[in-house]
Amino acid sequence: MNITFRQLTVFEAVANCLSFTQAAQTLHLSQPAVSMQIKQLEENVGLPLFEKLGRQSYLTEAGREMHHYCRSIAGQLDELEEVLEHIKGIQRGRLDISVASTANYFATRLLAAFSRKYEGTTFSLDVTNRETLLRQLELNEKDLVIMGKPPEERDLEATVFMDNPLVVIAAPGHPLAKEKNLKLEALQEETFVVRESGSGTRIAMQRFFAEHDVQLSTGMEMTSNEAIKQAVEADLGLGIVSIHTLELELEAGRLVVLDIKEFPILRHWYVVQRQGKRLSPVAQAFKDFVINEVI
Repeated sequence: MNITFRQLTVFEAVANCLSFTQAAQTLHLSQPAVSMQIKQLEENVGLPLFEKLGRQSYLTEAGREMHHYCRSIAGQLDELEEVLEHIKGIQRGRLDISVASTANYFATRLLAAFSRKYEGTTFSLDVTNRETLLRQLELNEKDLVIMGKPPEERDLEATVFMDNPLVVIAAPGHPLAKEKNLKLEALQEETFVVRESGSGTRIAMQRFFAEHDVQLSTGMEMTSNEAIKQAVEADLGLGIVSIHTLELELEAGRLVVLDIKEFPILRHWYVVQRQGKRLSPVAQAFKDFVINEVI
C-alpha cells in the first residue's frame, strides 16, 4: 500500500468526529480536500473505510481497523517527540495526565510542586470519573492516571503512593454527630447520600458493608463529592467520602466526621499506566516524584 502520512492524518480526524465537515474545520482544509484524501486512501487500501447512512457517516470494519493502527502510529510519533525532547532536557517536556474527581483536591498541589522543581514543564490535567479513566488507559490517551485501585484484570501497572481513608460525614446538628465509638449497626437506621454506581468510593463502600453484613439505606445518588457534601450539610443524610475532600468544610465547621469503631475504610491512591508503556522523560520524572516525595 502506498499510504501517506497526510492521508492518515485526515482519516483520523474524520474517524474521530465521524463528520467530513467537522474534520475539515479541525484541519483548516476545505471539505472537498478532505473527501479527496479519504478517496485516495480508500483506493490505496482497496476497501471502503466509511459508509453513510442518511446524513451520518460510520466506520466500516476496515475503517475501524485503520483507526486502531492510526492511533498506534500517532502514539509512536508522540513517543519519538518525547524522546527528542529528552535530548533537549526534561525541563521542556509536556505531561498529559488524568485524575479521579476525588484526587483533584490534592492533584493540583502535586502538579504545582512538580512544576516548581521542573520549571520549564507544562501539563494538561483532566479531572473525570473512574469509567472514563479506565477508558483513557485502554486507549493509551494519557501518560499517567491517578485513581483508586484499578481492576486487576486490566493490562495496567499501578503503584501505591498515598493512603486514601474514607470516612462517614454528617451535618453538625445530626443526632450522631457527638456520639463516640459508634457501632456499624447504628448506621442501619440512617439514610446515605452516595456516589454513582461504578465510582471507586461506591464500590469500596458496598464491599465494606457487605463484609460486615450491614444493610444501608441509600437515598439520593450524586456524581460528585461536592454534591454529596452539600447534601449532607443540608441534613439530607449521611455520606461517605475521602478525608482528602474535607479540609475546608471541617475547618469551617460545616461538616463533622462521625466516630465509628470500624472506620475509616482504608483505601489507597495509585499512579497508573498501561502495562509496558514507554513513559516520556517528563512522565517518568513525575511518576518518580509522586512515588518518592509524596507523604
